[in-house]
Amino acid sequence: VQLEESGGGLVQAGGSLRLSCAASGSTFRINSMAWYRQAPGSRRELVAIIISGGGITKYADSVKGRFTISRDNVGNTMYLQMNSLKAEDTAVYYCNAVVVRTGEMPSNYWGQGTQVTVSS
Repeated sequence: VQLEESGGGLVQAGGSLRLSCAASGSTFRINSMAWYRQAPGSRRELVAIIISGGGITKYADSVKGRFTISRDNVGNTMYLQMNSLKAEDTAVYYCNAVVVRTGEMPSNYWGQGTQVTVSS
């Protein structure tokens, strides 16, 4: 599975951005997809996760009510709609996919990351 993010950039506080993550390869094996972020000097943290084709979504408390995670009907593209952005949302955002193969431990795949900078 290969993942490629896009949509990052510079935005003023209060603005919006939409991140995309395009998955290719054995996408039918993807069990869940998620967005993580990592700010300078901080650990990578889970922002939002979508499971089972979109039926279950979970969010970090810091983004609840502002961010929305979704996947297209085919399931090959994941999105993160980010509204009411704050300076503390500034980070590199990473796309993650978990693949489950019968009889094997789950495998994690990562994109290269896309920078989101929110100016105050």
